[in-house]
Amino acid sequence: MESKLRRLARNFTIAGLGLATITILQTPVLVPISKWAARNEIGLLSVAPLPGWAAVLGTILLLDYTLWFWHWLNHRVAFFWRFHRVHHVDRDLDTSTGIRFHFGELGFSVLFRGIQIVAIGADPIGVGIYQLLLFASVIFHHSNTHLPVGLERWLVRLIVTPRMHGIHHSDYRNETNSNWSSLLSVWDYLHRTVRLDVPQAAIVIGVPAYSRPKQVTLGKVLSLPFRPTHDDWRRPDGFPPDRPSPGNPPTELAP
Repeated sequence: MESKLRRLARNFTIAGLGLATITILQTPVLVPISKWAARNEIGLLSVAPLPGWAAVLGTILLLDYTLWFWHWLNHRVAFFWRFHRVHHVDRDLDTSTGIRFHFGELGFSVLFRGIQIVAIGADPIGVGIYQLLLFASVIFHHSNTHLPVGLERWLVRLIVTPRMHGIHHSDYRNETNSNWSSLLSVWDYLHRTVRLDVPQAAIVIGVPAYSRPKQVTLGKVLSLPFRPTHDDWRRPDGFPPDRPSPGNPPTELAP
């Protein structure tokens, strides 16, 4: 059993490298792109004049929706999954998981954010507000906060909650490939990718092939995208995790 302190130290080290990557790339990449798009009135929201509040709201909604597709790509495209699985091989789930992303993934995410800004014609104020909302949401839904089930059943219709995102971190592939929303949960309802029916007690966090502490040391995690890959969804004994379907509607939140 790995100590909690060692795990947290690893997560914060990975997060620090990610923060450095964003800091280095954000100013030279995103700032010029934002100014260029605004100056040339490029993007969806530039097609027709909008009042300030509508441009801000439209920016927030469209950034969140297109981020759903980016998350989907990180799971469905093998190259991107190599980097994103660093986030998923964490063998526990708490707020430190929410900031644990490989620096390579964050580098690609800065480039994707540039594409978002240009395609949307994003309002700079809306971008800033969305960044704050997204960070708060990521910290919240990665936390092990235990909300009353009744409250969370109401809340999950609006935003991503800890129980909802906990299912996304399951080591059962059919559950991981769900709940790709980051702030508003509506996108998973829209695409019918929402899963709420798995009881929290049944979930094992992580990726099956990396279930042993020696497989997720700092060095091995940082080099994970660059090493030969195998079947991530089989345990070291060669068998994939499995369990019967809960039998409840996927949109019904389980305790």
